[in-house]
Amino acid sequence: MDDYRAVADAVAADITAGRLRPGDRLATQRAFARERGIAGSTAARVYKELVRRGLVVGEVGRGTFVRSAEPVPGPALSEPTGARVDLELTLPAVPGQAALLAEGLRRFQRPEALDAALRPATVTGTAAARDAVARLLARDGWRPDPARLLFAGNARQAIGAALSALVPAGERLGVEAFTYPVIKSLAGRLGIGLVPIATDEHGLSPAALAEAHRLTPLRAVYLQPTLQNPFSTTMPAGRRAELAGVLRRHDLHAVEDTIWAFLPTGGPPPLAAVAPDRTIMVDSVSKRVAPGLTAGFAVVPAALTARVATAVRAGAWLPAGFALDAVTGWINDGTIDRITGLKRDDVRERQRILAGALTGFELRTDPLSYFCWWDLPAPWRAETFVAAAARRGIAVTPAAAFAVGSGSAPHAVRFGLASPPPETLARALGVLGSIARGAPEDTLAD
Repeated sequence: MDDYRAVADAVAADITAGRLRPGDRLATQRAFARERGIAGSTAARVYKELVRRGLVVGEVGRGTFVRSAEPVPGPALSEPTGARVDLELTLPAVPGQAALLAEGLRRFQRPEALDAALRPATVTGTAAARDAVARLLARDGWRPDPARLLFAGNARQAIGAALSALVPAGERLGVEAFTYPVIKSLAGRLGIGLVPIATDEHGLSPAALAEAHRLTPLRAVYLQPTLQNPFSTTMPAGRRAELAGVLRRHDLHAVEDTIWAFLPTGGPPPLAAVAPDRTIMVDSVSKRVAPGLTAGFAVVPAALTARVATAVRAGAWLPAGFALDAVTGWINDGTIDRITGLKRDDVRERQRILAGALTGFELRTDPLSYFCWWDLPAPWRAETFVAAAARRGIAVTPAAAFAVGSGSAPHAVRFGLASPPPETLARALGVLGSIARGAPEDTLAD
């Protein structure tokens, strides 16, 4: 039934009209159900729909708060179009990359080349694609065996296939206590329970993983050892070796997400190099090349190849032949290397903008990270800060979006640096700084 959508529309109208203002706390779902004369399950669907629309944000243990109506940029931002500045998404693109990519597509003007690229692709790709992607993923003396490469439509699908192969429905997956939010939705769809694993300044704790496995046996662990989202932590080589030992001793497998590992140079080798029989390494080209280009890769231990390949096929997650052919060509002609170099320069410039705009605040990031975690100053709460930023036309993500488990999320937000032009980013960060230096009641009274 669509009744819950009609109720959600009524709440949305109240937000748009200003009867519910950013920062206002909604009634509990039980009280809301009583007020509206609806079932508790319907109230839950209403709140879920409001979250989906981006109108409210919920934090465990605190409640549900109005996030934004139509964004109203304040004078400090002064965007001429009044457009929303999206610092939630992290979609790096650099000037000149389209021209570089276009040059590599000239070969498809030949009918025979285009005909070959438009044929359906398989989970194992082509020999040319496997060899090219193995070279793309190689670093610091390590290169994956091309025979161990499988392909999916994008990184999320490759991760989904890896989880499907490793963790049966009803079983548990260890994850960093604050993790990539897509893993939460993937696990829900696959019927997988998530167990938060403590982290520190070096990343996921091997001792905490072993203890969590002892208390509630796990089937695998998902992690981002390099430029972990949301903290930008990179796990040092010693910690990776220690983690590999835990995986072997406890008969666990890891899904290693290396989506941001193309940015650092000279860093530690991937976990897949340290524990090759225990690790499925996943990567893609959407961050490395262009947001709209999707092709996912998985380096899979020989013993798991058939299971992961079956999961890709069962999920209808096969790669697109044209994308895979194009990526192979861009690797071979050096285009992706050139774009990667431009992005390293771009992220350093954006980090300089960040350092200048938010000096003196508690930030967790890395000189080569496209995102930043901000532990907000008192008396700010995440939900009220998100609402205040939205009133100025800026979208940031509350800590609760990354939290796993039932504990309270900290008073923090994460924001991406990649999507807006540098000058817009500088103005937006300046506005966020001015909001944080004020009081919540002042900004909500605007």
